[in-house]
Parts: sequence; C-alpha cells; structure tokens
Amino acid sequence: MFHGTSRDMQGAIPSCRRNANEADMSQGQGSKFLGGPGGAWISRILFATDFSPCAHHAEKPLTFLSKVYGATIDVVHVLELYPGVYVAVEAHEETDEHLAEAVRRLTSPTVSVTAHQRVGIPSIQICEAAEKNCADVIVMGTHGRTGLDHILLGSTAEGVITMAPCPVLAIRAPNALEARQTDAPTTFRQIVVPIDFSDCSIDALECAIQLAMDLGASLTLLHILEPQIFEDDGTVRPEARGRLDGRIDLQFMPYVDAIRSTGVSVRTAIRGGIPSDSILEYARTLGSDLIIMGTHGRRGISHVMRGSVAEAVLRRSPCPVLAVKSLAWAPEQRRVARSVV
Repeated sequence: MFHGTSRDMQGAIPSCRRNANEADMSQGQGSKFLGGPGGAWISRILFATDFSPCAHHAEKPLTFLSKVYGATIDVVHVLELYPGVYVAVEAHEETDEHLAEAVRRLTSPTVSVTAHQRVGIPSIQICEAAEKNCADVIVMGTHGRTGLDHILLGSTAEGVITMAPCPVLAIRAPNALEARQTDAPTTFRQIVVPIDFSDCSIDALECAIQLAMDLGASLTLLHILEPQIFEDDGTVRPEARGRLDGRIDLQFMPYVDAIRSTGVSVRTAIRGGIPSDSILEYARTLGSDLIIMGTHGRRGISHVMRGSVAEAVLRRSPCPVLAVKSLAWAPEQRRVARSVV
C-alpha cells in the first residue's frame, strides 16, 4: 500500500528514549511513554503544518508549550501525494522556503527547531513522523469543518487522532468573531476533562493532572449523562437523576482525593444531554482554556457507525482539544489517576 516518502531537511532522526517494543508490551501497540528525560512529560513536539492561516493560528499554543517544557520542535509538512501523482521539483523548493520561515518564527534561545518535508497521505505521514521522531505530542491546526464540507473533505486532524502514537493537541481555526475575542496570550489555566471512566478517559485524566501540576492549572472533571435516561422533553427523570448523580459522585471521589494530594485544584460537574453538545456548552460557560479527553481511536466501519465524541467536540470547540488515545508510563513517572484504578 502506498504511504509516501520522507526527506528530513535538518538534523538526524533521534533514537527513541526507550525501545518501542517495550512500550507495546506494556500498553499495546502504538502507545507512548508518559515522561521524557528527567521525568518531564513533553520533551519533543511534532508540529504538523500546511502553512495555512489555520496552521499559523496553532503556533501560539505550540510556542507556549515548547517554552514551558524546553521541548524540541519538529516541524513537518506533507506534500499530499497519492499513487500515480508526480510532485514537481518546484513544489519541494517552495515547501523548503515555507519550512525555513516556520523554523525562524519558532526558534528561540531555549527551543530547538528542526524541519522535515514528507510526501504522501498527510495523516499517515504525520503519524509515521511522530513515531520516527519519538514525539511526546503532536500539535496541529484544524479547519473545524462540519456538515457537508466535513463529509466531502474530511479532516486530517481527525485522521491523525485515530492513528497517532501519542496525544494530539488540535487547535480549531477561529471564525472572525472568535479571532477578535482570542487575541490574549495563550495560557492553560482552566482545563475541562470529560470522564466516562473508560481506560482512555483515565489516560486523558493522567495527562491533565500532569499539565495542571506543571502549569498551575485547575481541573474540572465532567461526566455526561447520556440521553437514554431522558424524558421525551430532553430532561432527566428526577428519580433517575438523583440516583445517578450519587453513583457518579462516588466514582469521582477517589480521583478527586488523589488529585488534591498533588496540590492541584479540582472540582466535578455532572450534566445531561448529547455528550459533544454538553461538553462544548460547559466549556464555553466555564471559559475553559483547554479540553483534554480520551478517544477510542475507532477506524473503519466502527468509526462510521459510532463516530467519536472527541472529533465532534474538536470541530466546534472554542478552545484547543488534547485528544488522548492511549499512554504508557515511564517507570519513574508518578501515576496519579492510574493509582486509583
């Protein structure tokens, strides 16, 4: 099957900090260790760019994270190519120029930046580059298409989320009104973590705890009661709501205690409705800076039939979304959420 080729413009490909097979045995193929050298969570960031305004918008949170962690940035551009299509030399040269500009913008005294040009199917090439470069997180912009545009054109970001070997921070391009309202410096102080108590949502919570400890952020654990227990008018049956709230509060309790033991401020919230709509409404009301959520990484017919709440949130989110499919932990890394399981 055709996937493409790669051409790294600067520097050598790093060897992974740990053997990939070791990670596969501990958490399943494609999982990523949480914790770089010295216990730092993020030491290498892959930034996927198509040089569009959407990608440029993603550079602010990218720069913020790279400076906080002193992380190396690998800037990757994929010349989209499918079988039987030829890419002219001029296209490579133009890409080299854009990549050089991106490197200049992102390089700082504390941040090293390397550019990579690849050819092939963007989502596949981005994930392969992340694996090859041992990325701790992928950062990319997304156009946030919905409706017919999404059906016809799809989303590279969503394709990456389903296959990525590490968490993906996706930043939706703002509309004109949002652009005027979001000129403030990037900061992650209010983090919303949707929790359904599945493995991937607990992995997302683990990431959120790490970020909150590093950035001094507060967490809100949000659980959505889904519509099957609703009345015809969309409200939850009162007798059911009381029982469910009590049960969810009991499930939250050990996680809340574990998080508070780290010094991180945490609260919980329970809402009802369609999960993606309720998550977005709550994040907007709270003024959230970041949503961190697990994704099952469904592909093929399972994805078509059941979709992904994370992808539905991403298309309309007022803030960046960190999608977490699976993680493995370095032996020295403290596990907070997983200590409860």
